[in-house]
Amino acid sequence: MEINTSYRLVKKTLEKPETLVNVSGNIIGGDEFTLIAGPCAIESEEQIFSIAEFLSNKGIKIMRGGAYKPRTSPYAFQGLKKEGLKLLKKVSEKYGMKVITEVLDLSLLDTVYPFADILQIGARNMKNYHFLKELGKTDKPILLKRGMDATIDEWLLAAEYILLGGNEKVILCERGIRSFDNSTRNIMDIAAIPLVKQLSHLPIIADPSQATGKRDLVIPLSLAAAAAGCDGIMVEVHNNPEKALSDGPQSLNFEQFSELVEKLKMQLAVSNKKFLPKKIKSELIQQ
Repeated sequence: MEINTSYRLVKKTLEKPETLVNVSGNIIGGDEFTLIAGPCAIESEEQIFSIAEFLSNKGIKIMRGGAYKPRTSPYAFQGLKKEGLKLLKKVSEKYGMKVITEVLDLSLLDTVYPFADILQIGARNMKNYHFLKELGKTDKPILLKRGMDATIDEWLLAAEYILLGGNEKVILCERGIRSFDNSTRNIMDIAAIPLVKQLSHLPIIADPSQATGKRDLVIPLSLAAAAAGCDGIMVEVHNNPEKALSDGPQSLNFEQFSELVEKLKMQLAVSNKKFLPKKIKSELIQQ
């Protein structure tokens, strides 16, 4: 039965039941489960290389890291900007990881483009429709975060703007929506995950770090999102969260991230999703 919607290109149809986004050999969607991790903001060479080495040893293939940071306060740490992008590039080359970083506005697209494997569009920019149209002209995967007050239809229509430009490599990201309750940073909309799976062919991942704002809630919310059928998780990890310049309270330390990986392995073992580092996969094939 075809679902009538206000969007045309992102909706699921018999001809287009599912889209797989290929990030230089790393597939997001289908039967693959992708874990993206890294610091909220790149703070120094020592910090980013320490985190990258740890994540690489855990089999992580896609690393997140903010070089340009949108902050509510103009006095908060805004990122290392171009220097941060250069550090991301060095990390990518040394550890063979692909990187995702945010593009704040159209004026920075040409600056960020050469350094990023995935271009992230933050919640504040989800309704910047002119920006989305221009991103549709690029050839790199786009991670589109849900706006903090956006409905599902508004979110999918934002993705429609990108697809209209010709770029079909869009990954949706549920990162929580604003609520009257300040017990957590946002409200993690778990129901959005299976609902989007019904409505759209685009892959969807979840960001429980942004959704909760509390590191102790990241693991249970990650497991809940995985159980709801998401195609991956993006979490914030820091080598010293207590001294982080951005989002320290919601960043996992190394011990907590290791716990998350093990619990995801156990949970996904009973699902149809594959969650196994590529290095291990190749070793099993050789055996």
